[in-house]
Formats: sequence, C-alpha cells, structure tokens
Amino acid sequence: MSTTLDIDTVASHIRQGFEGLTLGGVDALARLYAVDARFKDPFNDVQGRSAIAHIFLHMFGQVDTPQFAVTALITKAGTAGVCSQIFMRWDFLFVVRGKAQTIHGATHFELNADGLITLHRDYWDAAEELYEKMPVLGSIMRWLKSKLKA
Repeated sequence: MSTTLDIDTVASHIRQGFEGLTLGGVDALARLYAVDARFKDPFNDVQGRSAIAHIFLHMFGQVDTPQFAVTALITKAGTAGVCSQIFMRWDFLFVVRGKAQTIHGATHFELNADGLITLHRDYWDAAEELYEKMPVLGSIMRWLKSKLKA
C-alpha cells in the first residue's frame, strides 16, 4: 500500500478478512498485520504476526463453524505522527457441543502508514458472553451479578 492511505479501503479489506475467515485463510488474514503487531483480548496478549495467526488457528480447534459478522465499522484517517484507526463492532457466531453461541464484541485497530494492523485490541465481556453460559460457573456468575446489581 502507498503512504497515502485510503482508510476506508483498508477497513473494507479487514472486514472482508474477518467475515470470510476460514481455517485455510488464516495466513491471508495474518498478512493484514505488521510483522511486530500486538493482539490483546480477554485471554491473550501476544506480539508478532505468527503469534496472532496461532490465536486464530486455535479458535478453529476449539469451536465449530466460527464466523464473524461485522455490525459496525468506524474509521479515522491518520494525520502526521498519528496512526489511522478502525473500530469494528462484531458478533462472533460459533457452535460448541452442538449448541450455537454468539459473543458480541468490538475491536480497535491501529494501522501503520502502509495500512497494516499494528494493534488489534478486542473488547468483549467474558463474564456475560462466556462464563454465564456455562452450566455450573454460569449459575455462580448469575448469582453474583444479581447481588452486585443496583
């Protein structure tokens, strides 16, 4: 990509990369990241393109039919000395033990001048979106939530 970054085109490529992600496409998705990019979510904090690819490969090993559905995309072009940014809201749909699940979340991306992702930070509520759906842990989480509720 050139130094004159078309942030909307880059955002569209990133969106397509996530919405069309397959096990065989993890390497193509990883090429959207800078070599030393950082990825952080509630369970992982890794640096480097290969470590990020490993996160997505691991996802395919843990759940069936994982799919991202992007529900909102906001871009902010960078200026001199300030990186371009993308905010992407998504639903992560998957199947575990034959049961369909959905996690609602969002990602903040920072991009370098070449349009490669340097920071990928996922925001989602592990307690609400994951723990509360587990049989034993879920009942404890729901009880705790009811006690803390105003």
